[in-house]
Amino acid sequence: MAEDDFRRWERELDPGAPEKAPGGRGLVVAAAATAAGCALLITLGDVRLGAVGLGLSSVILLLWRIGF
Repeated sequence: MAEDDFRRWERELDPGAPEKAPGGRGLVVAAAATAAGCALLITLGDVRLGAVGLGLSSVILLLWRIGF
């Protein structure tokens, strides 16, 4: 979910606070694991399921990244 207004307001008042993107490493790990699993499915011969998995995971990761 999106961060609350109070935290955003606090960061505006404290310019020395570093800007940190939440979930950056977890997002990369999840994307890599999902891509590897779907590539394995495609390699094993289930091309349709692997392609659907890649498409669905792309949408989920995109929504996760934008904070929806």
